[in-house]
Amino acid sequence: MAATTMLGGSAMAAPATNQSTPVDFPAADGQLMSYVVNAKAANANKTRDAVQAIESAGGVAVQQWPEIGVVIVQSDRANFRSEILKLGKSAVESVGATRTITVAEGTPDGIATPWKTAPQLRNKQQADAEVLYGDATFDGVAADPREAEQWSQVQIKSDQAHQVTDGSPDVLVGVLDSGIDPNHPDLAANIDVANSVNCTNAGRPDTSPTGWFATNSSHGTHVAGIIGAARNGVGIVGVAPNARMASVKVVNDAGSIYPEYAICGFMWAGMKGMDVTNNSYYIDPMQFWCGDQTDQKAVLDAVERAVKWSTKQGVVHAAAAGNASYDLANKTTDNVSPNDVAGIERQINNGCKDIPTELDGVVTVASTDQAGKLSSFSNRGLNVIDVAAPGSRILSTLPNNTYGLLSGTSMASPQVAGVLALMKSAHPGWKPNQLISELRKQAEDHVCMPSATPTGATCTGNVRNNSYYGEGIVDALQAVL
Repeated sequence: MAATTMLGGSAMAAPATNQSTPVDFPAADGQLMSYVVNAKAANANKTRDAVQAIESAGGVAVQQWPEIGVVIVQSDRANFRSEILKLGKSAVESVGATRTITVAEGTPDGIATPWKTAPQLRNKQQADAEVLYGDATFDGVAADPREAEQWSQVQIKSDQAHQVTDGSPDVLVGVLDSGIDPNHPDLAANIDVANSVNCTNAGRPDTSPTGWFATNSSHGTHVAGIIGAARNGVGIVGVAPNARMASVKVVNDAGSIYPEYAICGFMWAGMKGMDVTNNSYYIDPMQFWCGDQTDQKAVLDAVERAVKWSTKQGVVHAAAAGNASYDLANKTTDNVSPNDVAGIERQINNGCKDIPTELDGVVTVASTDQAGKLSSFSNRGLNVIDVAAPGSRILSTLPNNTYGLLSGTSMASPQVAGVLALMKSAHPGWKPNQLISELRKQAEDHVCMPSATPTGATCTGNVRNNSYYGEGIVDALQAVL
């Protein structure tokens, strides 16, 4: 993760009327934990002062982002949070744990630590990583996929847009996901290897040649195909088949997207001059990060700083609304967080955000089915959803030169990222705010209607703006005119 007062993403959240249930982010002496430390100002001096305090408090700076005044930190001291606030009171605004469990991957090579560095461990693989990070479910495999099977292209009119343009290779889309299969014949020509990166090394950019590859998850490869599968006479065609794509790996092998990974991804996108990012995930371990809780607010602020900075560099962001059939405009409870341990039943409020999709300046995307109805799994919310796009039974690329159908708002968001790439191709001078404004304006209005399998809150609003479709279903043809 929009209110009428903001472009893209959420508008100003309603004031919280009830305190959210506290969630413990424990730390014990000898347990290696990860934190974000936010400096009081986004500059090199304050960041340097914060790092000095971090070291005095028994931590190490894994990654510094002076552009936004955020430092990714590891420490094995139980009192690190209280010590850094005391020792860094002139430089440090806030500190928050990014996980409720120890750092499984250990400390990146080359960083000196006051503790004995544990060997880097590969997170335990899950049988279905897509289910763990919540935005896609397998729904069959097509044996002989073809462009004619892509009903989604008809719904968003990208088949008509392609009569005007297939997009420009000058446009670069960052696929913030689980990595991309570099050898898939429908993707290989469009992957920008030089600008691809792995961010799951404790939040530190890893530019090794294979770090950004897909490993045990097909999710990122499927998302990439929706955005930019090449028009090459093989398989399918993406929404923007001439655009370049960079693999920005933010999902570890357990299917988790921790805050430090996502921050790295957004910063990398801004540093490398990307035009669009797609974000088909929510940031773990919290389905909703609450601004009235200390650790959660620090994480919220750090991710928001990264998103804002990359937007200022010219990057426009699309994000999946989520797959819990949840009304994002009326938050009450959450029973899946934290998801790196057993979740608790907790009270939440509208000051709690699904990030990145609910952050200002991010296009929040709901999912539709082939009939144009809201997918039953899709989150919704009046003045939260920006636009809708196809997300049920979407055909796209899978690893090992295969194709298949996946369902989720994970599949809807890359449709929008592809439309934004087409729009940027046709209007290279447009900045993120104008791209979002035009995307919303051009979307095809859609009347409220029940989903095929009614689940969750019913549709509210009117034909021009409602809780299911936002401003409407995206229109690729209008984007290129």
